[in-house]
Amino acid sequence: MAVTSDPAAVEAAAAAPVAADSGLGELCVLMKLGEIVLKGSNRKLFERRLHNNIRSSARGLGEIRLTQRGAGVIILRMPGASDLEVAELAERMRNVMGVVWVHLVRRVAKDIDLVADVAVRSMAERTGTFAVRARRRDKRFPLTSSQIAAQVGAEIKRAHGMAVRLKNPDNTLFVEVDKDEVFVFTDGIPGQGGLPVGMSGRALVLMSGGIDSPVAAHRMMRRGLKVDFLHFSGMPFTGPESIYKAYSLVRQLDRFQVGSRLFVVPFGKAQQQLKSSGVERLQIIAQRRLMLKTAEALADDLGSEALVTGDALGQVSSQTMANITALDDAVDLPILRPLIGMDKTEIMDQARRIGTLSISELPDEDCCTLLTPRQAETAAKVADLRRIETRLDAEALAEHLVTTAQLHRPSFLGDAAPAHA
Repeated sequence: MAVTSDPAAVEAAAAAPVAADSGLGELCVLMKLGEIVLKGSNRKLFERRLHNNIRSSARGLGEIRLTQRGAGVIILRMPGASDLEVAELAERMRNVMGVVWVHLVRRVAKDIDLVADVAVRSMAERTGTFAVRARRRDKRFPLTSSQIAAQVGAEIKRAHGMAVRLKNPDNTLFVEVDKDEVFVFTDGIPGQGGLPVGMSGRALVLMSGGIDSPVAAHRMMRRGLKVDFLHFSGMPFTGPESIYKAYSLVRQLDRFQVGSRLFVVPFGKAQQQLKSSGVERLQIIAQRRLMLKTAEALADDLGSEALVTGDALGQVSSQTMANITALDDAVDLPILRPLIGMDKTEIMDQARRIGTLSISELPDEDCCTLLTPRQAETAAKVADLRRIETRLDAEALAEHLVTTAQLHRPSFLGDAAPAHA
């Protein structure tokens, strides 16, 4: 894929005249940004990161021409591409963090008669009431926004007999006059919002096969973190099912950042060692502390600045305030818990929206269910856990577990994905 990045070349391409006989006009992707436009003097850094993420997400689709149109608007063109190919580009762009709305638009010459003609064609299959919303970014255009809306609306009404309703219409047609052309479009696709992935640093997500951790990962990516994933399997005492689930979950989440890495650590023997040390009711908290220590050691190798978990306060016995405090004591890195105040219904709704719920609900044998005590401790004491870890030399065990980690690269883009994160 070739992506035009030279500013002069992009400007020249964007300013290329639109032929008067271009029919419906060239189909493009128009994206509107949200939080990024509020970043003041740092906005250019956020835009540069976003442009790079857009190029990564568009990998394999052909030539893409990207143009930043002032604050908050990006135009993507695919010269010579079919409408289906441009629609595929739009579908990928809806998953790019930092983008609030994605629109398939028609690029039309700055001639009101051509604009009205494209508008009439765009509304040909519509029924019910309609309204035209016009915006004139280029104030040199001879008609005001209200005049554009009135003239285009009159042509649509004349051609299709549709009734105008300015408040809550059944259909809305947008006309945006830019520097070198006019964009005509109807519906939009909601984007992810947030900040561009990578803008806030890197983190390592402890990825189980459950519902919570994928949602936690998505929420952190939305805040600009580039994340890697660490999964603890019960092998050699369980089958590979939990690994397959983790792989599928990361592949689904890769839509939002591209270039994801999944590290899998066989954890069964370490759990057995903990069980043999007499931890009893502390088994779950002790093994979670060991997981965090292992994650911290891996994070140090990867350059990650934080750990991310799917903990939600009070959801299960290991997520009481006392136990969360005991877990924080295990490592020096900050532990981010984006779901801490959410209930299960809210988490499931988000998992459904990002496409991970159906995967998480598949059956598997989670390592955390192995060697689980009949009754778990809800108020673990840090001193007791530290004594257990001293007997086991938990720091050395964590370092050893890192050496057993297997790297996988689950890519939503398949062979089109970059080889390195």
